[in-house]
Amino acid sequence: MKITHLLLSHSFAGTERYVVELANAQAMSGHEVTVILHKRAAEDRPNSFAHRFNEKVRQLFVGGPSWIAFWWARQVVQKLQTDVAHAHLSGGCRAIQSLRDPFLRVATLHIHYKPQQHRGMDALIAIAPWQMKEIPPDQLACTEQINNWTQATKPDASAREKIRTELGIPPDTFLIGALCRAEKSKGLDVLIDAYLTNPPANSRLVIVGGGHDWKALRKKAPANILMPGFVTRPQDWFSAFDGYVSAARYEPFGLVFLEAFAVGLPVLSTATEGAQIFQALIGRPLLKCGDIHSMTEGLQHFLSERPAKRTYDLSDFTYENQVNRIEAFYKKQWTRLRSNSLNKKITLQ
Repeated sequence: MKITHLLLSHSFAGTERYVVELANAQAMSGHEVTVILHKRAAEDRPNSFAHRFNEKVRQLFVGGPSWIAFWWARQVVQKLQTDVAHAHLSGGCRAIQSLRDPFLRVATLHIHYKPQQHRGMDALIAIAPWQMKEIPPDQLACTEQINNWTQATKPDASAREKIRTELGIPPDTFLIGALCRAEKSKGLDVLIDAYLTNPPANSRLVIVGGGHDWKALRKKAPANILMPGFVTRPQDWFSAFDGYVSAARYEPFGLVFLEAFAVGLPVLSTATEGAQIFQALIGRPLLKCGDIHSMTEGLQHFLSERPAKRTYDLSDFTYENQVNRIEAFYKKQWTRLRSNSLNKKITLQ
C-alpha cells in the first residue's frame, strides 16, 4: 500500500509522535510510506522531529507561511499516485480536503471535529470515545474510534539517580512532575499557584517541557519549582518522578497519561476529556479544570498520601494493535470508496 502522511507543524509534541510512530511502523511492515512535512520540522533544534522518522520513510518538504505550505503540499500529494493520504492537524487537512483524486483521504482527529477541516474527508479516525459525539450522522459510517497508544522507551538505568542528584532532590523527597507544552491549555499557571498556596512538606514540583508560555511561567514560579524546559529523553524524567500531575484545562486524549502509566506512576489530574478516558486507571477523583482551590486540595491529599508506584493494565492501548487497526480501517474505507464510485458510474450509465 502507498501511504502518504501530511503534517505541516514545526515542533515535536503528541500529534507529531503519533505520526512518527505510525509512519515508521507502516514502513517497517512493508508499505511504501511518504511524509510531507514543513521544512521547519527538519531544523537543527531540540524540538524538531523530521530526524525521528526511520530511513524507510521518504520525506518531502514544503515551506513558507501556512497558506503557501498547504497549497504546496496539495500540489505534491497530487503527483504521488498514493493509495491513502492521511492528514494531521489543520495544514494537512486543508491540503487534501477538497481534492477528488483517486485516493482515500483520511484525517485523524487529534483535537476535535472541525467542519472546516474534516467535513470533506473520505474517512475519519477518532482517538477518543468522546469525539464520536461530535461527528455528523452522515459521516459516522466512515469514522472509527481507534485508541492512541503507548510505545514507551525504557529510561537509562542510572537516569533516576542522575537527574535527582543534578536537581538536588534527596531520595526521600516526593518529586511530583508535569511533562507537557508550556501553554495556557495545560493549566501550568494554576498548578504553580496551587503548589505555592501551601507547599507540601518534603516535596518538590518539576515542570518539564518548553513552549511559548515558558518564559512567563518561569518568571511566575520561584526557583524551588524546577523548570528544565524541553528535554530529548522524557522517559528518563518520568523515571525520576514519584508521581505525575496533569493540571490541563483541555486535553483531548493525553499520550502523557499512557507514558506515566507505563512506568507505574500514580497520577493526579483535572477532569479533562482525556483524563476521563483513564478514570478507572487513575483511581482517584478528578479535579475541576482551571480551579486553584481544587488543585490545591488535590495536591495536598496526593502528597500527604505519597502513593506508591504500581502496575497498570494497558492492553487496550498497545502499539501493535492500534497500528493494525488503522491499516484494516484504510482497507475497509478504500473498499467502501471504490464501491460507492462504481455504483455512481452504474447509475450514470
